[in-house]
Amino acid sequence: MTTVITSSTKPPPPSHPIDVLNNDTARLYTHIHPVLVLSLYAFQFKAIVADPIPALTRTLIPLSILQIAYVAICLPPTGDTATAVPTTEKRKPGDKKKAEKGKLEREVGAKIIPAFLSLIIASAAAIPLLTTILILFGAPLTTHHAHTMLAAAHIAFLATLPLVYVHGVDGATWREIVALLKPVDEVYGGMIGTVVGAWLGAIPIPLDWDRAWQKWPVTIVTGAYAGWAVGKLLGGTLLKGRKIVFE
Repeated sequence: MTTVITSSTKPPPPSHPIDVLNNDTARLYTHIHPVLVLSLYAFQFKAIVADPIPALTRTLIPLSILQIAYVAICLPPTGDTATAVPTTEKRKPGDKKKAEKGKLEREVGAKIIPAFLSLIIASAAAIPLLTTILILFGAPLTTHHAHTMLAAAHIAFLATLPLVYVHGVDGATWREIVALLKPVDEVYGGMIGTVVGAWLGAIPIPLDWDRAWQKWPVTIVTGAYAGWAVGKLLGGTLLKGRKIVFE
């Protein structure tokens, strides 16, 4: 007697880029958000150069608030597909605006808790991991521990908080994210840009220029912010829906 075992496991559904929510507030704020984040960092830059630890610590609080506002206003939470489906119901212009405003208020209220949970996960999981990665890539091993951890925190809030919010903590999904298999969107593009920017930010550190801003980790964090803004912009426009192909 021969027993044939067949697998009923279905292949995973194809990945789609994450769209900004289909309302005027989300479409507007997604463009205002990087301006606010970069302005925050530019305002604190001199203080960060002068004394990185207190300045980077102070900047984390408004950065976390801006990131929570961004994901709550602009992005669908994990597993939410309803926001991507356009409505076919016909309404008068005034009714449509009222309904859209009411829907937006309900959505934002319901998404504040997931946004805070995403912040907690990004802090608890991503910061230790990124701190270890920074050390492996050349951060001081026996000194500047607080500097390195704060740099990792800024990278985590920029890159991973939105990703946790829209993709959750599913292991298979995060393997695709780490392997660069997901289609590019403004959230994923922001993550890639943050990592690339932080890596490029290390270039000026060993150069013999004797500038105050060359000290650890000023250029790393600066590169992360700049890379995040560029990656978010390109991911939401020119590169949206494309996949990274290695040849």
